[in-house]
This record gives sequence, structure tokens and C-alpha cells, in this order.
Amino acid sequence: MNDLDALLTPEGRALLDEVRATDPAHELAVATRLRRTHPAALVSAALGQAHLRQRAVAKFGAEDAGRMFFTPAGVEQSTRASVAAYRAGRLRELGVGSVADLCGGIGGDAIALARAGIRVLAVDRDPAAVTAARANADALGLAGLIEVREADVTEVDTAGYDAVFVDPARRGGRGRIFDPEAYSPPLSWAVGAARTAALAAALKVAPGIPHEAVPADAEAEWISDGGDVKEAVLWFGTTPGAVRATLLPGPRTLLSRSLPDPEVRPPGRFLYEPDGAVVRAHLVSEVADQVGGGLLDATIAYVTADALRPTPYATAYEITDVLPFNVKKLKALLRERGVGVLTVKKRGSAVEPEELRKKVKPRGPHSATVFMTRVAGAPTMLVGAPAAPATGGGPS
Repeated sequence: MNDLDALLTPEGRALLDEVRATDPAHELAVATRLRRTHPAALVSAALGQAHLRQRAVAKFGAEDAGRMFFTPAGVEQSTRASVAAYRAGRLRELGVGSVADLCGGIGGDAIALARAGIRVLAVDRDPAAVTAARANADALGLAGLIEVREADVTEVDTAGYDAVFVDPARRGGRGRIFDPEAYSPPLSWAVGAARTAALAAALKVAPGIPHEAVPADAEAEWISDGGDVKEAVLWFGTTPGAVRATLLPGPRTLLSRSLPDPEVRPPGRFLYEPDGAVVRAHLVSEVADQVGGGLLDATIAYVTADALRPTPYATAYEITDVLPFNVKKLKALLRERGVGVLTVKKRGSAVEPEELRKKVKPRGPHSATVFMTRVAGAPTMLVGAPAAPATGGGPS
């Protein structure tokens, strides 16, 4: 019996309820007390599960995380609920009523699909993940829509389902896997499975996937949530060759118009920092076109412009000073301005933000942002602050 099986017994569930609010500072005392009346292994499993639930709050929210069951890999690798819900919504809009969720893990994506009214077959070969997925479907009242199966996904017949969703494992014994053919299963197998889907398919891949690895008959979408890039998705059954960046919450979606690279121009009054999903999708040209700007450097995704044109796809900063890279000059400038709160951003610079902060020793009541970058190839420092009014709204 594994840890999850033990926790799903009446004794395990009662113990898990008892330890759910345990203060880490008192954990040893609590464990010592509980081991007098419960098996030591069960106490350890309950406390471990309580930790996993606390970690899962960031992805699933407190209400769901407090009822779900997790494995360490499941917490690490599962999709953030907001992203899974967005993806499920797209499948629903495509007319999908049933999905074969391959490499389903602890069921995070299956839960989002079921909540969108989609019937799901969730498949995984890890027994602990399968146990967690079944328990989670039951705990969230979705067992009627989610069938969980322990199997090798490459041996599963998906012919009876409208769509296929594949989330290949992208971690190995040495950490993250960057070669798509080293995924488990390989991307080529996942693409083959996607092409057999009746209506549509979605393949979750790493945000750093090379654009040349995207099949010609797929749509590529990069998704960020709260400014953090979470994943890329290869869609089949939508618009072949389309490229998009989607920002959550929202959603707001920027589509590629295959624009030429923006011109390189001197720094203007405003600097625009495109969202990471926009950068990964190679849609900086679309942002530059929106704001009437150009690039500071041909190889760096900072857009500069003379006017403030709010866009949801980039954060705007008003630039007050442009200096050649020189730490002493920057330190003198910040001292003169009374800057004590310094945000350091960098692209195309080897300088580490914390290292720079230590050298300039900011002190004072004011705040500023410094960009360590290149302007037309020359190491440069741009000093400024977030532009007002705030960059909300704008075209989607």
C-alpha cells in the first residue's frame, strides 16, 4: 500500500484533516503525539500530504488544494488551474465534447476539462498519479465525467474521443528536458496522435520550444499568467501556421501578422517591455507596430517610442536618463535623485541585478527602474519609472 492508498482510508482521511493546519514550528511535537496512536508511516504520509497541499495552493487555489491529493511530481508538473481552464474553454468552443487526456498526471487538466462539461479519459502509467487523479475526481464531484486509467499512453485507443490532449513528461533524472524528442513520449509521437483526433488536439510543450520544431499544420500558442510564461500549446484542428500569445487573466490574445522586424532607433521617451509570452511567440514586431516604436537593439526585445500608447502586451516605462554602462555614474545619479528602492531589469547584459544593487547601494525615499541592456550594440543603462497612466486596456 502506497502513501496515497493509506491516506484514502478512513483513518488516513481523519488524520489528514487533523494535521491540515499544523504550524511547521510545532510539527515535531504534533508528529510525536500522533505516533502514539497511529502508525508512524501514516503520520509521516499525512504531514507530507499537508505540505504538498500547501504548495499546491498557488496552482489550484486554497479551496481545491485543500481537498485534493498530490504527489511531489504532480505538484511540480501539473498545469496552473487558470491556464488549464483557459485551454479547456478553447476546446469547448471548438465543439469538443470528449477528450483523451494522455499523460494525465494527478488530473489537473482533466478537472478543468470536466468543469467545462467535457467527458475525459485520463491516462497515466504512474500508479501513484493514477490514485491521486481518481481521488481528485471524486473529491471535486467530477467522477461522473472523468475516467482514470493506468496504462502506457502509446497503447491507448483514442478513436472514440473528439479530441486528444497530450502533456508529455519534460523532466528527467537530470532536470528539465529541452529536446522535444526526449520528452516522454516524444513530441513526434504526440504529433502523430494529435493528427488522428476527430475534431481537435492540443499538445502542451515547453515555452522554449524552437519555432522550427512546430509542425506546419499546427497553431502555436504561448500562454502567460500574471506576467509569467507558463507553457506553449500546439493546436491541431484550428488554424495551421497561426502564432499567438495569450495573456491571463483575460484572456487577451495577440495574433501574428507576419510583420517585418522593427527598425533599430535611438531611445525615445518610453520603453516598452513586452510580456514573456509575446517574446517567446516572436511577436515583438506586433507590439512595436501598436505603439509606433522600434527596437533599441536588433537582438533584444525592448521597444522604444516617443509616445505613450497603452497596450496589454507590454509594460511601459518613462525613461529619464540614458547612460553608457558605468556603475560609478549610475551610483552618482541615483544618490542625486535620492533613490532607495531600485528595480533592476536586464536583457543582453551579463550584469546580475543583485550584484549591481550591491555596488550602487541605493538610499533615499524615491524609487527608480534601471534597464541594463544594449543600444545598437553598445552596453547602456536606461533609468526611468513605470509610465502613468497604467498600461491597461487596449486592443486584444
